[in-house]
Amino acid sequence: MTEGSIDLESNDGVTVITINRPGKRNALTAGMCSELRRAWETFRDSPDRVAILAAQGDIFTAGADLNNPPAQFWKALPEVGVDIGKPVIAATNGPVVGMGVTMIAFCDLCVASSESKFIYPEARVGIAAGLIASLSARIPHKIAMELMLLGEPVSAQRAYEVGLVNRLVAPGAHMEEAMKMARTMSQSAPLVLKFLKEMTRETLPKSPVESTYLTQARAEQVALSEDAKEGVQAFREKRAPRFRGA
Repeated sequence: MTEGSIDLESNDGVTVITINRPGKRNALTAGMCSELRRAWETFRDSPDRVAILAAQGDIFTAGADLNNPPAQFWKALPEVGVDIGKPVIAATNGPVVGMGVTMIAFCDLCVASSESKFIYPEARVGIAAGLIASLSARIPHKIAMELMLLGEPVSAQRAYEVGLVNRLVAPGAHMEEAMKMARTMSQSAPLVLKFLKEMTRETLPKSPVESTYLTQARAEQVALSEDAKEGVQAFREKRAPRFRGA
């Protein structure tokens, strides 16, 4: 599968979103990022209470596909491009590279197999959008700087020790453990989960890039709303608009 896909499965209150391009190390194309954004929207609008982000094969993702790079990769990130308001668990097995590390940073929880390693090589590649800086609000500052500036692999064990990973499991056991966590939350009070997640998001410092993307996402939501369409149509028809708040 060279083009790749984002697979979505719903089961008993849990949505599993899977990056599926193992033949290309699960590198994310522009099209796959668009699919991933739609998957987050589907989860947000569904009755499912928890999502797991996983990947096919023995690598979570090699990051953005530099042969077909997503121009607006941030739109594929939970709670940045899509305001979800529900718990998201990342389940990794094998390398997590570049954009993948950013994705993990914006998930609420992470289960990693001992074969996982986290690599952010952008300083060596010569490109960066800056959103990764938000990682410094989620793990110790010096560790975040080491990961970003040196670009050297951080083992699953060390990622667990510094708080980037919640559960460290044997190879191949990441999905089973992630599902256990998801089942626990799917049986918990959804309003409480949403409230605690929202309060945490408001408490965490935001990098300038993250704030910019969040503002852009909110502005686009207004620009693409039914009320925006109604306002333009009412102007053309020379009548009072009938806004519905949607």
